[in-house]
Amino acid sequence: MSSNREITFRLTGETFQLPKYRILWMTRILYSSAFEVFIAFVIFTNAIALAVLTFSELSPSVSQSAHFIDQVAFGIYVVELVFRIVSYGTKPWMFFRSGWNVFDFLVIALVPVLEGQTALLRLLRLMRLLRILRFLPDVKILVASIVKSIPPLLSMTVVISLLLFVYGMAGTYLFGAGAPTSWGDIGASFKSLFILLTLENFPVYLEEAMAISPFAIPFFVSYVFIIVFTVLNILIGVVLHSMDQARDEANESSNDSTELRNYSNSIEAALADGKISQEEANRLLEQLEAVRSALKESGSFRELP
Repeated sequence: MSSNREITFRLTGETFQLPKYRILWMTRILYSSAFEVFIAFVIFTNAIALAVLTFSELSPSVSQSAHFIDQVAFGIYVVELVFRIVSYGTKPWMFFRSGWNVFDFLVIALVPVLEGQTALLRLLRLMRLLRILRFLPDVKILVASIVKSIPPLLSMTVVISLLLFVYGMAGTYLFGAGAPTSWGDIGASFKSLFILLTLENFPVYLEEAMAISPFAIPFFVSYVFIIVFTVLNILIGVVLHSMDQARDEANESSNDSTELRNYSNSIEAALADGKISQEEANRLLEQLEAVRSALKESGSFRELP
């Protein structure tokens, strides 16, 4: 039997223990499947309206309808935001402990501040569409993998920057006199090397360099094998490894929630006849220790802020 203050985020399957200061009935509505689907529908409809507004030749009626849909969607976002803050009851400031909540607040609250600045308002409208990411089950794993990959990626960035600098200087010295547009200075060399990271126009750059210096072939071949193939594949491997770690942690969190529900069901079964025998009490204590150990290792079952 689940707790009266336990709540599940339906689209991701996460289970949270609701703090006492939260307004229970309002929070349950905000986390219900129907409300989540409704907000997702509003975001998609808003996206279609914004896409329609990008066309230059629109009839006045279509343009007015698209603007109307955008305004209605914004009104729904405001109402949803207010209800979500109010659902925090006596501690509304706890709303800002969540990164997604802060993001939602900023992209909505900045609209009146940027009134009259058309370009920024349009960008802000696009940012509102990113709210759909919080409804996607795997987004949390993706974000966690990105965060985990930042430290090793920073180290790799230093190595790549150093290698690009070396190749940029070498390219300037070898080909700069004959091809000033592509290799005339370190800035032009960096631009050419960044383009070559995707192997874009590789034959053009190679033929141009071969007409200038006999070192063109070893320069470009070593660059492709060292930078393009090796280093970039290592970067991809780092990201994939971090994603596997984040997915394993998410699976552990799901297993911990399942253990807690199983323990709750065991208590309910033991109390079915109105009393607990010594044998049942000992079994529940053993199961409690097992659950406590699992939670201590993962720390995944937490309160919803």
